[in-house]
Amino acid sequence: MAAARIRWDRVGRWALLAVFALVVYLYVGPARTWWSTYAEAKRKRTDVAELRERHDQLLARKHAFERKDALETEARKLGMVKAGEKLYVVK
Repeated sequence: MAAARIRWDRVGRWALLAVFALVVYLYVGPARTWWSTYAEAKRKRTDVAELRERHDQLLARKHAFERKDALETEARKLGMVKAGEKLYVVK
């Protein structure tokens, strides 16, 4: 008759352990999603930083082209000359 007795303290421990395992299991999915979202946000922040830098470069180039002599300067970089001028190539 002593062997048939239920040890409720052990059953309680196993039940508590099972509930704890269930809670951990329920937190794993959202934690993984949060981590992947955090990593993607970090990548996007670096992309935004690169795009802002490129934007600043393009704005500087735009301001350079707004000068009066910008068109002539760019044409001369391409090797163009004005009508009536003689081209001299120095090597």
